[in-house]
Amino acid sequence: MPKVITAEQIREMAEREKGNTVALRRHLHSHPELSFKERETSLYIQKQLDAMGISYKSGYAENGIAAFIDGCGAGKTVVLRADFDALPITEDEDHECCSQNKGVMHACGHDLHTASLLTVAKILNETRSEWKGRVMLVFQPGEESFPGGANVMMRDGLFDGIEPDVVIGAHVMPDMPTGHVGFCAGNYMASGDEVHLTVKGKGGHGGMPHLLTDNVLIACETIVGMQQLVAREVPATVPSVLSFGKIIADGATNVIPDEVYMAGTLRMMSEEWRAKMKQRIRHVATSIAQTYGAECNVDIKDGYPSVYNNPQVTAKAEGFAREMIGEDNVERMGVRMTAEDFGYYTVKYPSVFYRFGVMRPDGKTGNVHTSHFLPDEDSLAVAPAVMTWIALRFLNE
Repeated sequence: MPKVITAEQIREMAEREKGNTVALRRHLHSHPELSFKERETSLYIQKQLDAMGISYKSGYAENGIAAFIDGCGAGKTVVLRADFDALPITEDEDHECCSQNKGVMHACGHDLHTASLLTVAKILNETRSEWKGRVMLVFQPGEESFPGGANVMMRDGLFDGIEPDVVIGAHVMPDMPTGHVGFCAGNYMASGDEVHLTVKGKGGHGGMPHLLTDNVLIACETIVGMQQLVAREVPATVPSVLSFGKIIADGATNVIPDEVYMAGTLRMMSEEWRAKMKQRIRHVATSIAQTYGAECNVDIKDGYPSVYNNPQVTAKAEGFAREMIGEDNVERMGVRMTAEDFGYYTVKYPSVFYRFGVMRPDGKTGNVHTSHFLPDEDSLAVAPAVMTWIALRFLNE
């Protein structure tokens, strides 16, 4: 039987490793790479695993890694996941350890996720005589870009011959105080699909609209019609968003173009309504165009499924987090209409995806996906401790 390890011991180990965790994060932050191009990042992670004597397999989705640590006896399989791709953003130059790769930045905290998981790996490896079962550490590329690194790694056989008992992931939260973590059971994050519409008709002189199809007006009516779908067809109890952020009508003040292109995003919390909305978008867009003598090409690119936190798993993880950092530091969160490819794991396995706070005391944290995102590195003592403890408690329960 494994020895009894305490939350205090794990907390002390994570605190002791904090300097190294920060150094790992700063290296990753200084050398960001875009989705599915993270070769050097992958090699750096492999180097750290080699130094710890942890076995792993690489090459999933080209740059993905699955590492394995076995405890002192047979038991559950707990999967811990971190992503490591960056974004095409030029970082503010006055930031600490600023990106050395111009135009690329770790603006979503993936550097913290990966540094934290490497420290979790070190602690679990050093304490493997004190727990039973197997921990699988998934270092994942390509979270920020379709088709999603989680999707590709799973297609590449990530879990072949493996049946995870639980999959655990964590993400930074810029408006949550450092030292806090947050959970949301059930539907937590939305699915995310891309909607591309192209209205095609007969363009011409803006002063003679009776001789043409006004494709700009048709596009405008189409967007209004899309909003009616969300407002009047989807039940108010189903969180849903359909937003269009790009319209290209390459005409002039007196020229109506032959084509108008629109691009948007569909976010849903229900797979049933997600499927229905895709059908309705196609029908409404083509019908409006036909009404005015034009046509509309509809291309909907399937994105990430919604993130569903298994209620039983989430309740346990939340309780374990309270054991580690105290009742007052564990928060209940609401749903988010942002998307995450962690949803691919939650579709197949009991999973929990939670947040850890990175708010700076000086108020200069900024937000994710911006050039001025600057998380509090003190979070790198708390985040590894919480994830390690949650994993240990699942393994030894």
